[in-house]
Amino acid sequence: MAADADAEVHGISAFGDLKYPADFPHFDYVNLAAPKGGMFSTIPSERTYNQSFQTFNSLNAFILKGEGAQGMDLTFATLMARAGDEPDALYGLAARSVRISADKLTYRFTMRPEARFHDGAKMTAHDAAFSLTTLKTKGHPLILQQMRDMVKAEAPDEATLIVTFAEKRGRDVPLYVASLPIFSQSYYATRPFDESTLDTPLGSGPYKVGKFEVNRYIEFERIKDWWGADLPVSRGSFNFDIVRYEFYRDRDVAFEGFTAKNYLFREEFLSRLWATRYDFPAIKDGRVKQEILPDDTPSGAQGWFINLRRDKFGDVRVRDALTLAFDFEWTNKTIMYGTYARTQSPFQNSDMMANGPPSPEELKLLETFRGQVPDEVFGLPFVPPVSDGSGQDRTLLRKASQLLADAGLAIKDGRRVLPNGEAFKIEFLTDDTTFQPHHAPYIKNLGTLGIEASLRIVDAVQYRARVEDFDFDMTVERFSMSATPGDAMRPFFSSQAAATKGSYNLAGIANPVLDALIERIIAADNRADLTTACRVFDRVFRAGRYWVPQWYRTTHPLAYWIGFDHPKNLPRYQIDNYSSSLGERTLWWWDTAKAANSRQAK
Repeated sequence: MAADADAEVHGISAFGDLKYPADFPHFDYVNLAAPKGGMFSTIPSERTYNQSFQTFNSLNAFILKGEGAQGMDLTFATLMARAGDEPDALYGLAARSVRISADKLTYRFTMRPEARFHDGAKMTAHDAAFSLTTLKTKGHPLILQQMRDMVKAEAPDEATLIVTFAEKRGRDVPLYVASLPIFSQSYYATRPFDESTLDTPLGSGPYKVGKFEVNRYIEFERIKDWWGADLPVSRGSFNFDIVRYEFYRDRDVAFEGFTAKNYLFREEFLSRLWATRYDFPAIKDGRVKQEILPDDTPSGAQGWFINLRRDKFGDVRVRDALTLAFDFEWTNKTIMYGTYARTQSPFQNSDMMANGPPSPEELKLLETFRGQVPDEVFGLPFVPPVSDGSGQDRTLLRKASQLLADAGLAIKDGRRVLPNGEAFKIEFLTDDTTFQPHHAPYIKNLGTLGIEASLRIVDAVQYRARVEDFDFDMTVERFSMSATPGDAMRPFFSSQAAATKGSYNLAGIANPVLDALIERIIAADNRADLTTACRVFDRVFRAGRYWVPQWYRTTHPLAYWIGFDHPKNLPRYQIDNYSSSLGERTLWWWDTAKAANSRQAK
């Protein structure tokens, strides 16, 4: 169902198509009978803006300063809420509806009169205009970048918010703007927005900040009489009375915390633990359940990103050699119990990933860049090599050595030296000790090539500071694109982001062809053109060897203490800006009877 220009609509999407009609009662995937109550507790598995997996020292999660607490998004309402069974559709939350101008540059949101802040004050269009303006000027650099095509936000009255966008604005910018938190203008009239703080901000969402201890845990308490609880986008959701995050500095210690019931829900990201450690008493007697759920969302990119801001990585042959030195097959078999597949693309596990020779549509677009891109992009896309699984594939290492020599990096006194005569050294930076076994064989192979490589493990605060300043040689990062990529690609791949402190463009990619392709992706007015542009982008990106691809899996291995339950048909897509399609914080619930039976069984 597409929206007519200037017609009042109840939802928006990238291409105007909506699954749910204006009078829809609730999302199809929720359980309306889900009971309210209980606690959901876990450790962080996703992060955004200034958040850390391991710690927090601020309740402001939307700026650069500090380490923002996980879960703060639960305390704020947004203009619209995401539907998890559509790629990119949003429906009215704080905004009842929106009118879109014929040129799609002006969005007039009508606020719900019942929307309230937690102190009972009415939420108005003035609050929404203040919030968007403040985030555009004082928010985290990633927010600033994604809002650059928002020209202004105004409120002519309490009920009407007018948001104006720039010509040729990113397709997903209005969606991004509509999903940003709404703050109280009066609250921040006497407080600076852009400062790290442990003062609890005035919220408007389904939860409020409860108990917390800096660096250890934070709880969020459900608002029992929340104004938005009975809206179509909220029914069957926000079922737990308490949502709690526990913070650990070490993943192995965090696992022990789970076995001791210090928290109740765990998605397992370490294959070693999944294969060898899930035999503790609570598993054997049935008090902890294991479940594997499919992950049909784009798996995205995970790998060692190479910092091209450093001259020693400037030659693509050097970066190609670094890829050849990593033996994924041995690492997967020996360290990860064969549970992973090799990542090849930032669009992994989606139809936006390039495969085989370019299609006629892809070739037509590629031809506009002939002479500006390597010839290989007109053939098969680059795929990381498959080793013999020995851990030290001599054929691949000989090829890597030749590439380094061709790039002017000779061997002198057993060491690889740069053209300027300095030794070629690489420092891997991480804040996660669990990655030590994965780095060790890679570092050994680099040593075989004469490269002096080392691993530096720092604390979470120092790690984030160094990464934000791009003070590293290579570091591990994982990110994924949405099912409808658009303006959100800029922070990861654009030349502008390469020079923006705190951006996700860790590799420092500054490629005018990729910039142009990002604009093509953003400008695509139908899904077929979008897919073509993404596949061409993928071919050019992979030819740049900006990273050493690691691994991914297409399932969610879960373990949780008996008492949790979830809808039979979980949505395919991300349900909000912070969580996966599992919807564990919002769609799951606590079954008191099931938990009681588990305790009796013990």
